[in-house]
Amino acid sequence: MGKLTELKMARLIQRPTKYTPEEWHRSNHMNYNSAERERQSAEVIRDESERLKHEINITTIKTQSDVNKKLDQRLQDITFWKSELDRLHGESEDEISELLRYKERLEKALDATQLPLHVAKQCLGNREDRVQIDLVHDDVEIQLIKEVEVIEGVQALLKKTLDQTIEQIRLLRSAKYYLGKDINDKFSALSIDTTCANLQNDSPGLYYAPKAVKIETNSVTPEEWESFSNKNFLKAERECNSSKTLRSMIDEILQEVYNDQQKQCVIVNIALNKRIEETEKAKTKLEDHHAKVLEEIREMEDNISSLQQSIAEKEAPLKVAQTRLDNRTERPNVELCRDRVQYRLVGEVGEITYNIQRLKEMLAESEKSLKALRRTQLTLEEDIEIKVKSLFIDKDQNMMMRQQINHKLF
Repeated sequence: MGKLTELKMARLIQRPTKYTPEEWHRSNHMNYNSAERERQSAEVIRDESERLKHEINITTIKTQSDVNKKLDQRLQDITFWKSELDRLHGESEDEISELLRYKERLEKALDATQLPLHVAKQCLGNREDRVQIDLVHDDVEIQLIKEVEVIEGVQALLKKTLDQTIEQIRLLRSAKYYLGKDINDKFSALSIDTTCANLQNDSPGLYYAPKAVKIETNSVTPEEWESFSNKNFLKAERECNSSKTLRSMIDEILQEVYNDQQKQCVIVNIALNKRIEETEKAKTKLEDHHAKVLEEIREMEDNISSLQQSIAEKEAPLKVAQTRLDNRTERPNVELCRDRVQYRLVGEVGEITYNIQRLKEMLAESEKSLKALRRTQLTLEEDIEIKVKSLFIDKDQNMMMRQQINHKLF
């Protein structure tokens, strides 16, 4: 009995709570109102979503269009600079080729001075072999020394210009290298940005790259980018202009040194020809005098022979006169008379003796003159030999050697 009562009481406690009709109606109204609010809120959200989607779609399209325009503008900037750099790169390459050609001309011009310098020094050396009076510091030697100085000056100028040309080629190659590096970078950038510009929303191969959404810390500003290319451009342009100026200067230098060297060569040749002409004239005059001296020697030898013969011929008359006088000393007594015959015989001996003395004096003078003539002959012959040697040096050695050289530098 007790247990049954406890069971009933437990069942009563476990039964759900019952609500009043007012609570039931109030709960329904609350649900209606809540649903209405949620529906209105959802409607607002839907309207806002449509507006937001439209706005974002327009913004996305506008932004993408702006990006596309900026990519196109960037492509134009890169293309412009690349074309300018390409053009200057080609000009630099052409200028290097031209400057290499001018470098070769300078080297040939420098090599071409070796032979004229050797010839000028050889001419000076040859002329040291002149002897005695012909070893003179004449105009030829003065002009040859000046020619050596001119050629050595030309060599110094050409070497200096060649060094400048080599340095300018190095600067051009350096500028060309940086241009080429910049062009390669711009080619890569152009390829990348062209690929980016061609990407569409439906292009294949699109992917998310959240890590790329950043500004690279090592990136540069557009102004720095343009300044970098402009710096390379201006450097290459400056070197190209310097190269053109240098080439113009080389043309002037080559023409100037050619003119200076040719002018001095002509001056030396004129002086050498004049000296040869003077030497030939002197040699001809010496040969004329030599011939006259030889003729005079022959005549003097004949004269000496004639004088000797004349002296010899006077011995007989002298002997006759002295024999007569000696015989007459044998006259006896009064016959030893100082008659006119005696006086005349004495006079005759004196006269013949005096004349013989005069002839001997003339013979001695003639022999002295003959010795002087023979010394003169030897002197003339020696001087002629000197002139022959000098002519051989100046005409057969130096002039022939100078006629074979070519002073043309380019």
